[in-house]
Amino acid sequence: MRIARLVPFAVLLMLAVTLAACGGDDATVDAERGGGGAQSAADGSAELEHIHGLGVEPGSETLYVATHYGLFQAAKGQSKLERASESRQDIMGFSVVGPRHFIGSGHPDPSQDQPPSLGLIESRDRGRSWKNVSLLGEADFHVLRSAGRRVYGFNSLTGKLMASTDGGREWREHTPPAAIVDLAIDPTDSRRIIAATERGLLLSPDAGESWRPLDEEIAGLLAWPAPKTLFVADAQGRVARSADAGKSFKALGPIGGQPVAFASHEKELYAALADGKIMRSTDGGASWSVRAGP
Repeated sequence: MRIARLVPFAVLLMLAVTLAACGGDDATVDAERGGGGAQSAADGSAELEHIHGLGVEPGSETLYVATHYGLFQAAKGQSKLERASESRQDIMGFSVVGPRHFIGSGHPDPSQDQPPSLGLIESRDRGRSWKNVSLLGEADFHVLRSAGRRVYGFNSLTGKLMASTDGGREWREHTPPAAIVDLAIDPTDSRRIIAATERGLLLSPDAGESWRPLDEEIAGLLAWPAPKTLFVADAQGRVARSADAGKSFKALGPIGGQPVAFASHEKELYAALADGKIMRSTDGGASWSVRAGP
């Protein structure tokens, strides 16, 4: 069953702008964080208005939320988000690699003596501390996805898709056919990826070296939790599911607001809304409820 165009081009551009918020020029970032940012630091709800990424740690089932003002968490059974560390660096791209192991990108806290773009950073202690892995000052990954030691990042500074097979230490650079808004990795083959762009969904079978159109009528935020099951959420919070790895889609229930981040963990889906609430679906996207919030 096909659905009508899930997200119009203009709406996709709005989504891209939303996802890129806080990732502009350094003067804008410093002004925002040095002025309004100081006030926001005292107000947890304001800090959670700029969410860039989501992930669930295997084993502990703790939810992690990457924001413009650092990393937040909500343990299993906990509904209020709290700081995972005192660092207030802007975490743009974010991915949970495994237990205790996260990767990210973004911009430093103004108090840190770092280049404006952090490249790829890594934490081995659940986000309490971070160290640079590569590309310091050279990359700002607004989209970052991982599967084991394979890592993909869309570098907003260059418009290139970066691909690594060793956890982000060495990279190959590719030019995608269009700017990437989101990316999903096939859970059965980490070389096979689907990108959401202003040209719709694009498929690469070879880790970004070549691309072909998959569906020009659909784009949005992506989650690929099972071999053939791909989800997409558009800027209006409408969700669709594909049972054939993106060849066709069926409309599902709405999330309940504008999503700014989208992720899956085992059989559950997670979506961060623009107001800071994290929604969860346990029935394949048919219905949604609040998992955590400010």
